[in-house]
Amino acid sequence: MSGSLDELVGCEVVLDTCGPTVYLGRLVSYDDRGFWLEGADFHNCSEGHATREQYIAESARDGIHVNRARIFVLRHAVYSVSAIADVVTD
Repeated sequence: MSGSLDELVGCEVVLDTCGPTVYLGRLVSYDDRGFWLEGADFHNCSEGHATREQYIAESARDGIHVNRARIFVLRHAVYSVSAIADVVTD
């Protein structure tokens, strides 16, 4: 991979934030302002049964728990972007 975000357009991704929130979904576009996801999951990791990593691994294994048809995530809120296919689930 060349490391370009263009390679992730059309793929399911994880957008990690500095806070308790994580976004999962299919990356449909991005620009200098942020990221558009479809079939997305907006999840607050401080609520629920699992740590951030457990939740992401469960989503990679079992599928994204869609709670937003489409969502725009501001670029400055995101510190990490990765393909769900790259998440280690065991």
